[in-house]
Amino acid sequence: MAVELRRTTMHWEKNHPTIQEIKTFELPTYEEIPDVGLYLKQVARYISGHLAPLGQGEVTGSMISNYVKKGLVDKPVKKQYYRDQIAHLIFIAVAKTILSIENISCLIDIQQETYDTKTAYLFLCRSLKNQLNLVFDIEALPGTAPLPHKAEEAPEKILLRNIVVAIAHKIYVEKSLHVLNGDALG
Repeated sequence: MAVELRRTTMHWEKNHPTIQEIKTFELPTYEEIPDVGLYLKQVARYISGHLAPLGQGEVTGSMISNYVKKGLVDKPVKKQYYRDQIAHLIFIAVAKTILSIENISCLIDIQQETYDTKTAYLFLCRSLKNQLNLVFDIEALPGTAPLPHKAEEAPEKILLRNIVVAIAHKIYVEKSLHVLNGDALG
């Protein structure tokens, strides 16, 4: 069944549920990510729950197992995943919507050579929040000042920033089409 796209300009009202959802969306901080050891299904639920507002789809245990098999994430210790592994899995879940697994693997290698997981994850969180606010035309919240591009900025940061820009725009397009089509897409 073909979905007819309404010929209207997408304009988000400030109190639209999608705007409220994006406005309140935040990835968990690095410190909020459990470091007590979560089992596979718990990790899948944890990540899926945090990414649900973005419409990213569910993260499954088999997906996580495949990421481990491909070497994207360290193997669990006694079947349990810890903070750094979960932070990497959150990045993978967000990035896989626009990048191949091979490219994600390359990015993780670059990250491990240049920044510790906590620093890289913090940059991901801030960048994603800022880009979502920008593309959905939401006023920045206090403490989430935009991350300006600096000429002396490391190429790795510029690369991640551009990935996040693409992710934010993809989320915007998908949510806009969802609304324009009267929820017929999802």
